[in-house]
Amino acid sequence: MECIFCKIINKERPSEIVYRDEKILAFKDTEPKAPVHILIIPQKHIPSVDYLGKEDRELIGELCLVARKLAKEYKISGTGYRLVFNVGKDAGQTIDHLHLHLLGGKKLPWA
Repeated sequence: MECIFCKIINKERPSEIVYRDEKILAFKDTEPKAPVHILIIPQKHIPSVDYLGKEDRELIGELCLVARKLAKEYKISGTGYRLVFNVGKDAGQTIDHLHLHLLGGKKLPWA
């Protein structure tokens, strides 16, 4: 099965893209859990955090910086937001492509 996120990266599947550069893509989640729910992904296919290598250190930092930028753009940085990496099925990872959830816009319950 081909990766749905890779299809979005390759413009083979529509998505509401809110950020793109040469390394990172961000788009709105189709099943949002908060008023602002954006997925931030590397354009390089990496299945999960468990597959990160030392060469990916800078990329992870860039994902977080894009999240911060989007939190400011969506005006949730002042009230707070959550960043989440789910790793593996038991943690709720449903797509095997590393992705960072940016959630905010309301008071978020813990777990």
